[in-house]
Parts: sequence; structure tokens; C-alpha cells
Amino acid sequence: MYLADRSAPAPEGAKTAPDRGPVRAPAVASTVLALGAVSMITDISSEMVTAVLPLYLIAGLGLSPLGFGALDGVYNGVSALVQLTGGHLADRVRNHKLIAGIGYGLSALCKPLLLFAHSLGPISVILTLERTGKGLRTAPRDALISLSTPPELQGRAFGVHRAMDTTGALLGPLAAFLILSLTVDGYDAVFGVSACVAVLGVVVLMLFVPSGVDPVPTPSAASAKATPAKAVAAGGVGTAATARDADRPAPVRLRDALGLLRLPRLRNLAICAVLLGLTTVSDAFVYLLLQRRTGIGDQWFPLMPLGTAAVFLLLAVPAGALADRIGRRTVFLTGHALLLAGYTLLLWAPAWPALPFLVLALHGMFYAATDGVLPAAVAATVPGELRATGMALVGTGQALARFGCSLAFGAAWTLWGTGPALAAAAAGLLCCAAVAGFVLRPSAPQDTR
Repeated sequence: MYLADRSAPAPEGAKTAPDRGPVRAPAVASTVLALGAVSMITDISSEMVTAVLPLYLIAGLGLSPLGFGALDGVYNGVSALVQLTGGHLADRVRNHKLIAGIGYGLSALCKPLLLFAHSLGPISVILTLERTGKGLRTAPRDALISLSTPPELQGRAFGVHRAMDTTGALLGPLAAFLILSLTVDGYDAVFGVSACVAVLGVVVLMLFVPSGVDPVPTPSAASAKATPAKAVAAGGVGTAATARDADRPAPVRLRDALGLLRLPRLRNLAICAVLLGLTTVSDAFVYLLLQRRTGIGDQWFPLMPLGTAAVFLLLAVPAGALADRIGRRTVFLTGHALLLAGYTLLLWAPAWPALPFLVLALHGMFYAATDGVLPAAVAATVPGELRATGMALVGTGQALARFGCSLAFGAAWTLWGTGPALAAAAAGLLCCAAVAGFVLRPSAPQDTR
């Protein structure tokens, strides 16, 4: 994809080719596309397991909804806690690819272990390790995307990445469905194929993602770099040493990371991510609720995530571009309004044939409007040398909140049933969205995004 306004004058700093006019830079960096390919392959592997896991644990191992809620919460909570470590390490060692690669590798190593685990204890340990890998890789990967993209195109870049990632989420459940249909011992076959695909994702990361990405320069950064160069020309050897010291980045300390929460805009984003995460019901629970409400057969259960993934895939890039244009706050809050509409349909709509399609479409629209838009908003508030840490802070808060929501929703389902549990989640989402709209209100022209 390329910027196509050929009638506009060449921007300052644009490269030109002889007799061919200005050469436009790609609207999406090659690093973003390479990371999108890695995420797509890895998501095929992960979603193959995720698609069958609720049915495997509840129908196969007899786990209660409360037990599944606790496991699902731990599954996501571990990823949240490790996310902080991954983000800080990536900024500290200044090698985002290394930390992301360790995370992808750990997740790949866990997939074949599922072949040998047939009870709740070992499965819980393996899933915890797999989520540890996800937590390590998430913030460094998103930092690589943001550092390779101009600020005005952050939403589009994250939209492209999430679209490629969601292609994997679309293909993974489909692969699981086909394997379960064609094999006798279906679950083990799903786990085995998932392991092979995960290894391929690590190989693509090693071969095609660059080891280091310099932040996209801004006018202020360019002038800052020009100052040492001029000093070298005027001051000789001693000044050259000073310039080299100025170019050497200062080490990132844990105190610097915690100090990010003193930034008002980042703090507001973190607060809103936590509030809304507390009322975001786990995807697995949404699919289980939809199955029980509509009577969908067990053999069709792995296909439910396909509806969410298909809508997410179609709308991720347009939603990201729209957020760049009209403001990320507006798109982000609209996404949660769509999720609230999905809850409402599950609660009160008649059980007519179109209900599953409507709920899954709203679910996918919610992710398209929020999943890439939030990190794009965070990237606009955090300096480049602490980009992964800032993203990890917000991501950790959101994931821990969803961990709490899984525990609470599982307990409410067990004690009161699905209706009261979902009604409480819907009421909470409405209240938290109203608070988030107030907290994120634009206080100055530069805050509208």
C-alpha cells in the first residue's frame, strides 16, 4: 500500500529519483508486514488450541464453569503480569526482536507438551507457560510496529498487523474443525499440528524481522541529532567525544518505567483500559453462552470464533485508518458500545436463526475498533526509548482486569446462572464506558486523538 496523492508537492525530506519525481515511502513498513506474517502463523497455531479448549475442558474433562473461569483468568492473567517484564526487558536491552523471539519460542515449545497432558493439573501448567511466552512477546512486538511507523499512520499500521493476525485467528479454528472431523483421536491431532505451525512462526521471525528498528524521525529529533554534528565540525576531538556520549542512549531504569504513569494522557488510557477490561467477558464465555442460547451442536463449536475473526479481519484496517482520521477515543468507545449491543442481544433477543451471526458480527466489530486502536493511542503518548514499557503498562492493566472479569463471571454463572451474570456484565460495561468517555474527553486540540 502506498500513499497515492501524486499531485501534492514533495514533502520535506522525501527522496527523489532521477527523471521520476519524488519516491513515496510505503504507508506500511516492511517490519509491520513481517511481524504480521509471524503473528498470522502463530495465531493459526494458538487458535487451533483455543477453539477446542473450552469444549475439551468442560465436556471432556468435566470442568465446571467456575473452574473454567478460574483457568481462563489465570491463562490471561499470567500473560498480563509477564507483559511488564517483556516490555521493560526489551527497552533495557534495546533489542525488541530478541525478547519477542524468546516469547514466540517458549509458546512454540509448549504446544507439543499438550500431547502428553490429559488431566487438569499438567494442562494448567502448560497453558501458564504458553501464556508466559505470549506476555514476553506482546509489548516488544507492538513497540517494533510503532517505532517503524510515522505517528500519523499508527492506527493504520496496527490495523494491518491485527488484520494479518486475525487471518490466523480465522484459519486456526477452521483447521481445528477439519482435524476433528477427519481424525479419530481429534484433540491430540489438533495439538500436534498446532506445534508444527508454531515452529514455522519462529523461523519466519528469525529470518524476516530486522533485529533493530530506529524510531521514525520527527522534526525535533532531527534537529537534536543535527546539534552534535555541528559541534563536532566546530570543536574537534574533545567535542566529538561529547557528541558520541550524547548519541549513546541512557540506560532504561525501572524507575523510568514507573514514572511513565505520571504522564496524564498515558495514565488516563491505563485507567480506562482497566475499567473497560473489568466488564469484558472472555471470548470463550461468549461462545459458550451463544451455544447454550441457540442450541448449536458441539461439532460446530470450533467454528464460532470464525465469525468474530472474519469481521475483525474485514474491519481492522478501515477502523485503524478511521481512528487516525477522526480520533482514537471516538473509535475506541464506539467499539465498546458495539460489545454492549452484543451482550444485549444475548440477554433479550429471541432465539431466531440470525442471532449467532449478529452477535459474532458485533463481537468482531468490537475487536476491530479497539484491539489496534488502543496501542496506537498509547504510542502517541510514550517516548520511543520507553515505548515497549508504556505499552506493557496499559496492556497489563487491561489483561489483569479481564482476569478479574473471568473469575467474577465464572462465579456468577455458577451461583446465579447465565442471565444474571451477563446482565451484571452489561450494566457494568455501560457504567464504565460512561466513565471512560469522561476521562478521555479532549481537554486540548492535541488530545483529541
